[in-house]
Amino acid sequence: MRGSDFAELKAFAAVVERASFARAAEHLGVSPSALSQTIRQLEGRLGARLLNRTTRSVAPSSSGQQLYQRIAPLLRELDAAVAEVGEATGRLKGTLRINTLGIAARQLIGPRLARFHQTYPEVVLDIVVDDHLADIVAGRFDAGIRVGGRLEKDMVAVRLTPDLTMVAVASPDYLARHGTPQKPAELQQHACINWRLQADGRHYRWEFEKRGRRLEVAVEGPVVTNHADIGLAAALNGLGIAYHFEQDGVADLLAQGRLVQVLADWSVSRPGLFLYYPHRQHRPALLGAFIDCLLDKDLARAAA
Repeated sequence: MRGSDFAELKAFAAVVERASFARAAEHLGVSPSALSQTIRQLEGRLGARLLNRTTRSVAPSSSGQQLYQRIAPLLRELDAAVAEVGEATGRLKGTLRINTLGIAARQLIGPRLARFHQTYPEVVLDIVVDDHLADIVAGRFDAGIRVGGRLEKDMVAVRLTPDLTMVAVASPDYLARHGTPQKPAELQQHACINWRLQADGRHYRWEFEKRGRRLEVAVEGPVVTNHADIGLAAALNGLGIAYHFEQDGVADLLAQGRLVQVLADWSVSRPGLFLYYPHRQHRPALLGAFIDCLLDKDLARAAA
């Protein structure tokens, strides 16, 4: 890495994007000490501190943030140019970075990883599971997977699933102790498992609809999380009512009697899961191959 301006800048960007020397070093295939030396060389050459380090975290300084904002688009273009050369040879290779909701990781990506790797053994999938509404451009992700209604308008979107159903559920034990709400407004008298999906810390307002009447409810309770597994575990342990995608394992728990749906006549449908990426004239072949895999298209023919 020494002696290369491009390598130094790429290393710096990797640290900023992962907020960790260890994770950045793993991504780049170098040791943390070698990466730290590269960053020191860059800071020494520029005469400015680029990263503020503590024993627990690393974040860009004001100068570092300014530098990152300038170089990030350029690095994306360089990555795209290198990928296009690989495409021209007919062999797909490189790294594809995906930011995804947990439900998509569990239901779509996980079951297809082996098949994708068998077809494209030289492609590295860098999968970040994030139930926040992450900025995929700022994070230098190639694509993200989110519920359709939460996509930015300047993104190209590909539908991956049919619409999803949101359900309010609780354990039989909780309902025996606290009763069953009959209207969404009654949730405010119950313990509820709260979602924190916004990067600014705001809690998600639960959405309900019945006979054309749509409303949102702000709830409170003993657990706040941005991870679906934690919310579901809290509900199973009788801590309160959770709000969850029915398709993400909840249907089985309802069938087993471990959870009970409440306010069933107020359930709402969401637009489903979409893969999205920044609008470009040319979609990278790596991303196209990944989309085909998620849609269960013929990978053998695509790889030929």
